[in-house]
Amino acid sequence: MYTVIVILILLVCLFLAVAVLVQNSKGGGLAANFSAPNQIMGVRKTTETIEKITWGLAIALAVLSLAATIAIPRHTASTEISTEVDVNAAKSVAPAPAAADVPVATDVAPAPEAE
Repeated sequence: MYTVIVILILLVCLFLAVAVLVQNSKGGGLAANFSAPNQIMGVRKTTETIEKITWGLAIALAVLSLAATIAIPRHTASTEISTEVDVNAAKSVAPAPAAADVPVATDVAPAPEAE
């Protein structure tokens, strides 16, 4: 699910960039090509349409970003590794030897005296 949302975010970003680049802040852009008064979509309608598309894509980007935040997978690799380490640590710990099992050195030479 998260991967699908991320792909949708990338597509919306691409379309939003195209919609912004088509616009011109001085009233030109794509609308300048339709300046004849007998056009079905005149200058004003083209500008309004591109503006509505831009706002729609911006809102879609915001909603998809929130959805991606909610859909982030919560299990991380670090918790799996720490669980694995705990299990392996419990297996490798051997019981401490009993006092009777510890060898005692009886043939120890005395330490040399300092002169």
